Amino acid sequence: MILEESFVLANGVHIPKLGLGTWFINNNKVPKVVEQAIELGYRHIDTAQAYRNEAGVAAGIRASRIQREKMFVTTKLAAGAKTYAKATKSIDKSLKKMKMDVIDLMIIHSPQPWTKFGDENRYFDGNMQAWRALEDAYSAGKLRAIGVSNFQQPDLENIQKNGSISPMVNQVLAHIGNTPQALIDYCQRENILVQAYSPVAHGVLLNNDAVMRMANKYAVSVPQLCLRYDLQLGLQPLPKTVTPSHMKTNAMLDFVIDDADMDILKGVPKITDYGDASFMPVFGGKLTVGAILSAIFKRKAK
Repeated sequence: MILEESFVLANGVHIPKLGLGTWFINNNKVPKVVEQAIELGYRHIDTAQAYRNEAGVAAGIRASRIQREKMFVTTKLAAGAKTYAKATKSIDKSLKKMKMDVIDLMIIHSPQPWTKFGDENRYFDGNMQAWRALEDAYSAGKLRAIGVSNFQQPDLENIQKNGSISPMVNQVLAHIGNTPQALIDYCQRENILVQAYSPVAHGVLLNNDAVMRMANKYAVSVPQLCLRYDLQLGLQPLPKTVTPSHMKTNAMLDFVIDDADMDILKGVPKITDYGDASFMPVFGGKLTVGAILSAIFKRKAK
């Protein structure tokens, strides 16, 4: 069963192959979601300072009464923390907020502040300051593993060249219709685990005809096909759901997509419209006040 399998990071730490993402889950609602996921067998929960639900995630773990050492918790350093002092303070704030002595994995959420995402300035110096803060927290035993998110090859090379520890993971947008193969190949050569967020393209792939036909061929759901696709690329998918039945089916991945069909899925045209999430920088948008308010009103109208 996939929930019992794990990848091994460069430092020997085991990380469950399937995690639960918690983006856009309110801090008051996330404890129950986490508790339900744990009851179904999930042992990896992914959160972030930017999600504003770290405390709720930790509360859900405590409420489950599962032994802390049996859980793997990932959180992310705020994208704007580009000084050593700010990053160090933020790391300790997450530990305090989650009431944990150790966080299993902490990663830099973005190589650039969100309002500058995709710009030419790669913030090499700021990322090194943030990385040194993570290195020191790791050396002090506060973090079991450290990594990055949304980093391109030049961003990774900057850390590898100037840091003492190479990133252990790189969490990126990777799904059918958006497979950054060159970046994946580089990370895998460098023994950096690639984590795949939004593996169902924020739900867009649920209505993709080619993907739906392929899922029908294997008698599985579209999310199951998407998760299996990432796993067969050697990636660790992080699906987000608040529904226990979806959590359960997402973990039912005991099938294999054959090579010819994997090639077909790799050729699915690039996804460019992510619906109400299109304003987010990781989906190609620009983070502006207007875009955020528009997205909030759209979500409330549903």
